[in-house]
Amino acid sequence: MKFGASGKILRVNLTKASVKTEYLPESFYQLYPGGKAMVGYFLLKEMRSNTNPYSPDNLLIIANGLLTGSPVSTATRFTVGARSPLTGGYGESEAAGFWGPELRNAGWDAILITGRSEEPVYLCIRDAQVSIQPAKHLWGRSPEYVQATIRDEIADKNIRVLQIGLGGENLVRFAAITHAITPIKMA
Repeated sequence: MKFGASGKILRVNLTKASVKTEYLPESFYQLYPGGKAMVGYFLLKEMRSNTNPYSPDNLLIIANGLLTGSPVSTATRFTVGARSPLTGGYGESEAAGFWGPELRNAGWDAILITGRSEEPVYLCIRDAQVSIQPAKHLWGRSPEYVQATIRDEIADKNIRVLQIGLGGENLVRFAAITHAITPIKMA
């Protein structure tokens, strides 16, 4: 596909514990090439304007930038967006590091997450293999512990972990989604 995209997005419904692949036409990327543009498009198109930020109907979108994962210096940006629990309006942020390029290398341009699971879970993406895994044993633990444990469970010390942390677990209105840029060693 042209424009540096794979044409694939991953849709995750936590209520139904389902994942599916959606293919977008090349014409979509001409208007919404990735990152903020893609996040804005899906939030406006698929979410009601009065959606409560803590509702399962809120849409959490993680979208790579157009150049993410390319051999261009500093091309590691990805955008995360949803209805903000702090303001009730549009909330998005960008980050860099290994996570975005790894998502692109796995073949995905974006992840759209809706719903709410009964128990804590995490999404495991290994190229085209995607699964929702139980995470109750990780709830209430430090980000360092969570990352080390997931890496041990998957038996891959280089796996990239994007996580909400303790603030997100406790519904702090300004909590962040974080990821470690370098491997973390447990003491």
